[in-house]
Amino acid sequence: MNTHILNLNPASLMAEAQKMAMAAAQLPQNLRGIVDETDGVSPREVVWQSDPVKLYKYPASGKKRGQPLLISYALVNRPHMMDLQDDRSVIGALAKSGHDVYLIDWGYPDPADRFTTLGDYIFGFLDDCVEEVKRLTRRKQVNLVGVCQGGVFALCYAAAKPENVRNLITMVTPVDFQTDDNLLTKWALDSDADLTVKALGNVPGDLLNMSYLTLKPFRLNLQKYLGLLDVAADRDGLKNFLRMEQWIFDSPAQAGLAFAEFVRSFHLENGLVNDTVQIDGVPIHLKNLHMPILNIYARDDHLVPPDASRALPRYISSEDYTEVEFPGGHIGLYVSGRSQKLVPPKIADWLDSR
Repeated sequence: MNTHILNLNPASLMAEAQKMAMAAAQLPQNLRGIVDETDGVSPREVVWQSDPVKLYKYPASGKKRGQPLLISYALVNRPHMMDLQDDRSVIGALAKSGHDVYLIDWGYPDPADRFTTLGDYIFGFLDDCVEEVKRLTRRKQVNLVGVCQGGVFALCYAAAKPENVRNLITMVTPVDFQTDDNLLTKWALDSDADLTVKALGNVPGDLLNMSYLTLKPFRLNLQKYLGLLDVAADRDGLKNFLRMEQWIFDSPAQAGLAFAEFVRSFHLENGLVNDTVQIDGVPIHLKNLHMPILNIYARDDHLVPPDASRALPRYISSEDYTEVEFPGGHIGLYVSGRSQKLVPPKIADWLDSR
């Protein structure tokens, strides 16, 4: 709902209230019958699987440019955010530009996965996917794309096994976890991840999701639902809203040990900056990143503040580093109309030049 109502006179305010009441009365009827469950819209196939992880291939639909991509998404949400609908799909746009796209779907951990470690994810599942893409494409290296937490995984993997990564692309990926505006780390400093895992095993996705929503409580818990009234008569608008809600609240649980390790190594110890990260005994040194790197961050990101991402060039050895600021927020980087015009073309052109 537009904030201009704060400046209205009493008569105009009453008219606005009546308009809102009418929209609210229409909403139940307009919502009736809308079913739009989606796990992505672009054609794909499973090319590798090791429960609960799947590797999807999205074949290039345009003239092939010979630059396949492997995307490492975050664990905390479902990866179809990158393929949400036909006109808002980073994956679809990259496929249309001629790239075969491979996506790691980490799946839904079950109670037995509470003992899965970061090493299992990075040097197990991620490495297996890298090797499978190399096999399928008959290449010695991959172009690796890391998104948010999946970007941290990509940084760690590329630093430990640089011989497997030709080009590295990071999107809204934190490097310095202790910038002054990093609310997630402030939250982590006041919590006990080890005790949480000891008590719960896997960490419920709903618990984490509610924690994220409290970072911007007015915007994410009230304002957006008032804004729903603005599209109450627009079925396409309602579908878009519900599609986003489905994604937001479809939050897999976090494997217990991996969650505790991630909080300790990155949020509490700021290990990438302090050069202290060790995963399964393997030291992670960002100075080993000598391949070309494209780093895309969001100017208005409240989950991964810009300074957290912009820290990357201070710790790498690459002489081919490109930084792109997206004028929007964390989620807008994937689904906004502006992002569709900016992000996929930038990635495609950057790869083409290398």
